[in-house]
Amino acid sequence: MRTGLSWLRILADLVHFVCLGLRSRSSLAAENLFLRKQLAFYQERKVKPRRADNPTRLTLVLLSRWFNWRDALIVVRPRTLIAWHRKGFRLFWRWKSEAGRRSIPVELQRLIQRMARENASWGEERIANELLLKLGLRVSPRTVRKYMPKLPAAPASGPRGDQRWATFLKNHARVIIACDFCVAVTATFRILYVLVVMEDTSRRLIHLNATAHPTAAWTLQQLREAIPSDHEYRFIIHDHDAIFSAELDASLTRLGLKVITTPRRSPQANSLCERLIGTLRRECLDWIIPLSEGHLRKVLASWMGHYNRGRPHSSLGPGIPDPRSGDPRVKPCGHRLPLGHQVVATPILGGLHHEYRLQRLAA
Repeated sequence: MRTGLSWLRILADLVHFVCLGLRSRSSLAAENLFLRKQLAFYQERKVKPRRADNPTRLTLVLLSRWFNWRDALIVVRPRTLIAWHRKGFRLFWRWKSEAGRRSIPVELQRLIQRMARENASWGEERIANELLLKLGLRVSPRTVRKYMPKLPAAPASGPRGDQRWATFLKNHARVIIACDFCVAVTATFRILYVLVVMEDTSRRLIHLNATAHPTAAWTLQQLREAIPSDHEYRFIIHDHDAIFSAELDASLTRLGLKVITTPRRSPQANSLCERLIGTLRRECLDWIIPLSEGHLRKVLASWMGHYNRGRPHSSLGPGIPDPRSGDPRVKPCGHRLPLGHQVVATPILGGLHHEYRLQRLAA
């Protein structure tokens, strides 16, 4: 309402200015002198003028372009008029820049909101990777975040990196596997131990199993099942847990692997496996209550298939560790779905996660 009244006042001043242009030069000079005399009386009596509003300021700035305004200033100082001019330019530029970048299509906004609503643990990068790899829609994570529900920011603190280990892992990732344990608590408060074995280069989860009584013999048997006889691995990383006994390390050496034990209290030395365990907790274990050891194994087997063949990984480009051979490669096509296709969602773990793909519409 106030903005409309301000523009009406500016329009009235413009009409008044046009009408003055139709008068004779001598009439305008006489009126100008008459007004200056009145301003002189106000200045002698030291009458403080009321504060100028925005329409008045804009009108004075526009009129100042037609004559030498510095000699005519009485009510305000020159630097005040210059400040008004700068403020007017800021308002003009703000009005000119209001349009900004075009928003993404409404159907894509709804799809982002749907994916965020159906997958509570997904962030903007995960959704952007799903859209790019599965549906061919290239959307930046910042744009995805714009249409996601606003959540409290996570703390910026994180694990301290170690350049020497990072360099080693980068140079030898193709021949490295890593393993570690985490725990899960059942409905009866029984503690189960989950063994995780992964490939460093592809982030592929090669083995995932649980037991209530972890021993060196059980762990060695799990590693034998995970590592094929014709493997090309050269190193295996684990920590100082008592389960990884000297006999277990000797057996791994006979399998052709060199055991690398991480320093004590240094989880960053096995950072990739630690991060995978964090993903396992955030996307699976934190959302279920295992009823028994068998129930937990079924849940882990289902999530393992989703992790390897259906979950995009930012560190891979983004990419999928073990993509299905029959899945067609989707080409990015901007912000719109290919003609004649629809988005199909496959629920994972009862709807805890979903995998999205394109399906051709029936003719």
